[in-house]
Amino acid sequence: MIEAKGVCLTYPDGTTALNNIDMNIKPGQLVYITGPSGSGKTSLLKLFMGVEYPTDGTMKVLGQYIERGNADSIRGLRRKIGPVFQDFRLVKGRTAMENVLLGMRFLDIAPGQLKENAANALSKVGLEHKMKSLVENLSWGETQRVAIARAVARKPLLILADEPTGNLDKDNALRILELLNSFRDSNTAVVITTHATHLIEKDQSAVHIRMLSGSMNMERQGMA
Repeated sequence: MIEAKGVCLTYPDGTTALNNIDMNIKPGQLVYITGPSGSGKTSLLKLFMGVEYPTDGTMKVLGQYIERGNADSIRGLRRKIGPVFQDFRLVKGRTAMENVLLGMRFLDIAPGQLKENAANALSKVGLEHKMKSLVENLSWGETQRVAIARAVARKPLLILADEPTGNLDKDNALRILELLNSFRDSNTAVVITTHATHLIEKDQSAVHIRMLSGSMNMERQGMA
């Protein structure tokens, strides 16, 4: 699923974001990546997406090496990943359904199946009654769930969620974590970055990676 050995990432300005990262994330795992701001959590997700490339070491995601010169293959890789961004990146002036469909526009799926997948995803996040609502008319929490629906409608092998519990109270944060976890299966892994360590510390079914100044510590590992 994700394999990294000795991975380092240094930005052009000389900032070291990641240093000597080793990891092996398997299909079906739930992985929490925690750590303070600036510890490298988002940089790690950028590597998983092929937005950034390691400056040293090797990384494979879904069997694809993340390295310069593999641009075409990495574009294909992204079709197998469902990202949930901090800023959601939804398109205003479009409905919830249209935004989910936009997230699938490069997939080789028949139009009728695309709409069915989008409708099913919105139903799974509890927004079947908001499919035709413009996203700017939705609450913050509903907007977040549209972003999650857009990610899972792709039927990805890997779901990447960057700080999905930010700006949420405890109850709603737990609901979002449970929702993301519900999309995990034997083929699909879910990777979540979060500051909310108090919400996940008792989850013995998950892998917990703690980032600190670009390095990492695998604190707990298990399989549900």
